[in-house]
Amino acid sequence: MIEQSFRLLLHGIDTIQCAYYLENQKNEVAHIDYALITRQKEYIRQSKKKDPVAVVLGNSEFLLHPYGSSSGYPIIISNNDFKIEMGEFNMPNFFVTFTSEALWRESAFVLHEKFLGWADSVGYKPMIKESMSRVDFCFDYKLPEIDFNEDNFVSYSKKDSKHREGGAVQTFTLGKGDVVLRVYDKIAEIRQQSDKVWFFALWGVESDVWRIEWQIRKPILKVFGISTFDELQEKQGGLLYYLAYDHDTLRQPNDDSNRSRWPLHPLWNDLQEKIENLYSLPVHGVVGREAVLNERMMQIAISVYGYLKRVAAISCIQQNTEHMSLNDSIIRIVEIIHKIYEPLAWQMDVEKRRKEMLLGKW
Repeated sequence: MIEQSFRLLLHGIDTIQCAYYLENQKNEVAHIDYALITRQKEYIRQSKKKDPVAVVLGNSEFLLHPYGSSSGYPIIISNNDFKIEMGEFNMPNFFVTFTSEALWRESAFVLHEKFLGWADSVGYKPMIKESMSRVDFCFDYKLPEIDFNEDNFVSYSKKDSKHREGGAVQTFTLGKGDVVLRVYDKIAEIRQQSDKVWFFALWGVESDVWRIEWQIRKPILKVFGISTFDELQEKQGGLLYYLAYDHDTLRQPNDDSNRSRWPLHPLWNDLQEKIENLYSLPVHGVVGREAVLNERMMQIAISVYGYLKRVAAISCIQQNTEHMSLNDSIIRIVEIIHKIYEPLAWQMDVEKRRKEMLLGKW
């Protein structure tokens, strides 16, 4: 057997974003004085430097930033463990991004308990379970040679791109939105952007490291029943299996015109094997196709929902009204569709698409 030139150095979760629904216990424990924090924030904003300032809240110290978030949270605080977006009248009232450094220093599940411990120190306890909105899984490989290009990837994602620097490929990106796969030169990314040089000590090397990273957002997490940290711990293996076996693969070209029948690249063979071993996956227990269909249905629903808003807007102009309900928009577009509907053509086209999907064309 020929020894492979690549090896897995590190694997884990690099980013988590999670919403928390917390309620103030209104007891004698110190609470968050939003009025005071807002005044401090405004003072920073009006200062010449506009640098964040240190504040102590409960059992931890944070930097208070002079701005709110684009998603509507008026207060942002951060430290080495978390970036916390919060608002007294927002719901959910806390939105937490777990930092990359903290996730590699401690586990995601330890950090979750650490955040709840801080919340308790300022008089807050969960009303309902937390709700995850993003998880990034990554696998870092020592990869001295790149013998593939963007055409070697077979993916359910329709969009892909390639980024070069000085003529050399640095990043392959597949997908946009709910599932994004990035395969990129992590050394170049550290030196040019993130400055996360502490990865060198974790890897034990300082060159030829490429990262395989999936960024997964809430709609797909929900398909796999992942909303809480307990569910993430229990079901992340099934999600990773779907991502590496069904959603995205790296192939070696041959004469077959169907790329999905090309043999797997040795790197991807190794990745699949590592995922099975790391997460003790029961292969037959993962329902890949159903997850794909659910994902596609969700994407279609989002698109249709957007078009129905346009239908409502156009109808309002035509009817000289200010509002049209969702149900009325559906009725309106169905009326129009029935004018172009041809039963035989419909039946033939549906059957054609069904067969294409079964054969792997999405």
